[in-house]
Amino acid sequence: MEKDKAFPVTIPLLQAKKAAGEKIVAVTAYDFPTARLAEEAGLDIILVGDSLGMVVLGYENTLPVTMEEMIHHTRAVARAVKRAFLVADMPYFSFHLSPDETIRNAARFIKEAGAKAVKIEGASCRRLAVIEALVEAEIPVMGHIGLTPQSINRFGQYRLRGSDWQEAKKIISEARELEKRGCFSLVLECVPEELGKIITEEVGIPTIGIGAGRFCDGQILVFHDLVGLTDGSLPKFVKKYASLNEIVREALQTYAREVIEGKYPDQEHVYHLKPENLRFLRKLKASRQEESRRRE
Repeated sequence: MEKDKAFPVTIPLLQAKKAAGEKIVAVTAYDFPTARLAEEAGLDIILVGDSLGMVVLGYENTLPVTMEEMIHHTRAVARAVKRAFLVADMPYFSFHLSPDETIRNAARFIKEAGAKAVKIEGASCRRLAVIEALVEAEIPVMGHIGLTPQSINRFGQYRLRGSDWQEAKKIISEARELEKRGCFSLVLECVPEELGKIITEEVGIPTIGIGAGRFCDGQILVFHDLVGLTDGSLPKFVKKYASLNEIVREALQTYAREVIEGKYPDQEHVYHLKPENLRFLRKLKASRQEESRRRE
């Protein structure tokens, strides 16, 4: 990865990585400081996921996330991104529309927010037509199949997809169709490793796995999950590379204790007046006190 850090990541570069068997590294980011860290780490793809609804906005699922929220967060991320390939999720009901309306929504991510591509969940016939229209309009599209979080009301829970042969066959067919319609890459979420391997070998575009096993062309995780900023249980596929929850909580508790005990701020963290200015202010204070006594 070190030798590539100086070069902006492009779709041809991602395709070349797949062809060469080089792994693609992706992560979500929802704000400027997180994106800056991902940039400094040299990651290939930064995704402004609609998962921000659950991770940073406190929604129960991704469905309430709006276009305006996604545009706002994508703009913040884009300000930090110079090298990585920036992809933005199209939120629920921003692409369940006519091709023309979907193109207008997707174009906002490119023109207003600074993204290089959009990601769309699903591969229904209508979805495929919309994706084809976006590609025709010069808007790169990343597909997303397997577990599709925006379908939570349909399936009732987030669970492994493609574990039986009928559903696995359907997901393979969806991958082929998405490639045929012009997607430059695919996210495979929460599918058996064997299915992820089959799809990765069958399609000519990079596959980015999240809970899809070891054989995808790349991997993506939610930033807050991998650095330990998420409360509660995590999916099996998440590996925590840090435990920032504990570190941040301890820092806040120490800060609060030092403020209460009068230990912060200390001498090291305060500013001082020059002696002559301090003398002037003391004289001014004394003069005002004397004037106040005379009025009494």
